Amino acid sequence: MAIDFEAIKKRLAGLTGTNDKQKLMWKPPEGETTTVRIVAFPNSDGTPFQERYFYYGIEKFGMLAPYQFGKPDPVNELIQKLKSEGTKESYELAKKLYPKMRTYALVLVRGEESEGLRLWSFGKGIYQDLLKTMMDPDYGDITDIENGFDIKITVTKTPGKKWADTSIMPRPKQSPLGTKKEIEKIMSNVPDLNDLFELQSYEQIENSVTKWLSGGAQDPYAKSDDSVGVSNSDPKNSTTESKGSNRKTDVDLDDAFGDLEEEFPF
Repeated sequence: MAIDFEAIKKRLAGLTGTNDKQKLMWKPPEGETTTVRIVAFPNSDGTPFQERYFYYGIEKFGMLAPYQFGKPDPVNELIQKLKSEGTKESYELAKKLYPKMRTYALVLVRGEESEGLRLWSFGKGIYQDLLKTMMDPDYGDITDIENGFDIKITVTKTPGKKWADTSIMPRPKQSPLGTKKEIEKIMSNVPDLNDLFELQSYEQIENSVTKWLSGGAQDPYAKSDDSVGVSNSDPKNSTTESKGSNRKTDVDLDDAFGDLEEEFPF
């Protein structure tokens, strides 16, 4: 039998964690300042970023919420049922089930242009900072290929803090993404976010939720591999989730569910 060396290569890549999907993900290195250029996703909804909602804690890694794609979603159905019960216990359980948003941007890392466009995942705090920068008339569309702005990303770890802090600062001068030839090469290979995450079937998610409810579950507030180093956007540090149960002893359930829906509109 002839050996399929291409198959062996793919298998080795999977075992060593060097598969193409992992290469597409980029995270800013801790203790450094990195300069990147954000590029808008093609055929976007008018913003250069893409949002995804995940259920964390039910399985080891986050699960895409089918509801966001208009598909039947057993977790969302359970949340709606818990809301209709209107008890403090149902509120606490629903709070653990609500999806968490991650935002994705296409980035070209300066000094690593040969790697092409990669995907940077971040939470609510950085997302707000980027949107505010774009609303600033001094900057506007920072993603413009010809007249946009590079961004400096700094990740610092303060002693005694569990998570690192990430800050962004647009460079003061406009610049092109690259030469015309470089831009053509860069834009000829744009990562597709939909290729990175598998949308599980209704039955698969339902089985996972049943297991979770019976006690065979992960910590619903465990820090996921996807939630890297943004202290003000990690689910554990969310204003709604980290302070909601400590703010009052007797929870106003209508207000509590309203708070959840404001942050996670499902």
